[in-house]
Amino acid sequence: MELSNNREHSFCCGAGRGLMWTEENLGHRINHLRADEVIAPGAGLAAAACPFCLTMLQDGLKDKQREDIQAKDIAQIVAEAMI
Repeated sequence: MELSNNREHSFCCGAGRGLMWTEENLGHRINHLRADEVIAPGAGLAAAACPFCLTMLQDGLKDKQREDIQAKDIAQIVAEAMI
């Protein structure tokens, strides 16, 4: 399933602009918004094609105490399916 914000409505996880190393004080952290999108439909696995996005998503899920939801690189998912 796709996240609700996808394709032309998607947005950057923020890590490419250095937000991985900052602490925002206003609004919501981008990775928390994306983690909420993964949590909402009850997904047990989230795929990312970018290493920055993967790290941001893993951190967002961890911050929300949702270690029950895995975030993996799409290459990992494909490799595991080939075994």
